Amino acid sequence: MVMATTASTAAHTSLASVTLEVADPAAARRFYSAFGVDTHIRLRASDAHSSGFRGFTLALTVSGPATVDGFVGAAVDAGATVLKPAAKSLWGYSGVVQAPDGTIWKIATSAKKDTGPATREIDEVVLLIGVEDVKATKQLYAGRGLTVAKSVGGKYAEFAPGQSSAVKLALYKRRALAKDLGVPADGTGSHRIVLAGTADAFTDPDGFAWEAAPSPATTLS
Repeated sequence: MVMATTASTAAHTSLASVTLEVADPAAARRFYSAFGVDTHIRLRASDAHSSGFRGFTLALTVSGPATVDGFVGAAVDAGATVLKPAAKSLWGYSGVVQAPDGTIWKIATSAKKDTGPATREIDEVVLLIGVEDVKATKQLYAGRGLTVAKSVGGKYAEFAPGQSSAVKLALYKRRALAKDLGVPADGTGSHRIVLAGTADAFTDPDGFAWEAAPSPATTLS
């Protein structure tokens, strides 16, 4: 059963890494290197069917608007499509792009004005997965040992990052996430993403697959 866990498993579970499943790993590797995020993700070849919204986004938090523009520009130059041009909002400044492999990336800052020159530094990478029931999925993940760091009713939840992961995990309502990204919420087939955890493999109610983290000696870049 998905809900089953043990005290020892719960005490040590965390997100270890994020793997994107792509049709052409070599082309994806070139894109993500040019984009500047290749050290934060892993890649794996897959021809699994997927159409429409895959139910997640990877979000970069950076220092200021000029840095947002720099990452958006680098992504577009490498072949990405702009879903939302970078612009000011109530919460700061952000833009949304879609990589050639279909993965949606949001680049954002809470700052509305630059206090220094643009950099290529990333403050934080967040994997936001869209779920139908935030509370239920939060409870499931907490029951498997992930530590809830922040929770906003049934709308949003995030978990404390694991020591070995470069990516923080967060939950958002699927339709709200799609709206924020500027895409229709409908989608079918594979999510084309696999989360590696420090415990046993399982699949959550929204179809996001977790697998046991690979050995530190194994590379999937």
